[in-house]
Amino acid sequence: MAPLAIRACTATSAVGRGRDALAKALAEGRTGLRRNDFGDDARLDCWIGRVDGLETVELPASLQPWDSRNNRLAWLALAQDGLRAAIDDAVARHGAERVAVIVGTSTSSIGSTEAAYTALEDGEFAERFARPHVHTPHSLGEFVQQATGLRGPCITVATACSSSAKVFAQAARMIDAGLVDAALVGGVDTLCGSVLFGFNSLQLVSSEPCRPFDATRNGLSLGEAGGFALLERANDGDTGLQLRGYGESSDAHHMSSPHPEGLGARLAMRDALARAGIDAAEVGYLNLHGTATPANDSIEAAAVASLFPDALHASSTKGWTGHTLGAAGIVESTIALIALERGELPGTLNSDTPDTACGPQIRFAPQRADIRYSMNNSFGFGGNNCSLVFGRA
Repeated sequence: MAPLAIRACTATSAVGRGRDALAKALAEGRTGLRRNDFGDDARLDCWIGRVDGLETVELPASLQPWDSRNNRLAWLALAQDGLRAAIDDAVARHGAERVAVIVGTSTSSIGSTEAAYTALEDGEFAERFARPHVHTPHSLGEFVQQATGLRGPCITVATACSSSAKVFAQAARMIDAGLVDAALVGGVDTLCGSVLFGFNSLQLVSSEPCRPFDATRNGLSLGEAGGFALLERANDGDTGLQLRGYGESSDAHHMSSPHPEGLGARLAMRDALARAGIDAAEVGYLNLHGTATPANDSIEAAAVASLFPDALHASSTKGWTGHTLGAAGIVESTIALIALERGELPGTLNSDTPDTACGPQIRFAPQRADIRYSMNNSFGFGGNNCSLVFGRA
């Protein structure tokens, strides 16, 4: 594929607001996880990655019809790392109608819908919850378009935990087809009862901070996050970061479990490398999906070992942020870009006992190394897989 320039990129999570906060937490080995203190749902014994300050974020009057925890986090994330200036620059050069909005989310504003149903009045939503813009899967996409003034195609991708990785692939196809000249991509997911108790009902939530790829791992820690990136065609004179390849696949195996041999994961990674036009040995860092559930980690590790040499540095960063579901793709792509830009390759926080089922690619300790390419894996329920390759121009 033709490289796409990444003009701006940002992520806000439990470790802080923006790329610098994320890079600092990674370098210091400082987790954003804490014991569950999420309102009425705090009765669930687990650890969460919660973004502080969302309760006091105030949207402008014109955006009040979209007010929800999810959209407040989107508003917060849009204000970081010069993203607004990059959007304005793209609009000045291409026009608002030529810049797409492509965002991923797994639950959108369902937390607000839950609250509305718990406060029904005579079977109807109370006036304070009667906001039809919020109670739809497209709440996030519509909100971001309204908040930015962009007028190109507006798409919400909802493929569970691969959602905000797949937005990069969607943007690449739309730009290549000439439908748009640039795309604001990203994703936002926030904590709510459906998320916490839904995953707990599947017996996937740990009562301790998650330990990806550790021999004693016993489940995930849920988190919330939001982030965005602005993509456009690369120019000959570009010197910055680029999207170089993507790969997508579907296991078609099970509603919530990956293929036992990792066939879909391997296909996604192989296609991403092929589109980037590089060999697996050229990848310096791979951010793994690494949820810390027993089956997912061992299957992903085996898929990685089947494609990559022992020298690869691969790690899961969910010990910092928690599993941010539909936002995992954008947050962990940002981490892959930080590794590419700064040469700081994160380890796997909280994990210290290697699982013998995992290959030498899985690293618990951080490393410094100048790398040319990095990757990110995001795998979701239903076998939705997406792998991305990033490079320096």
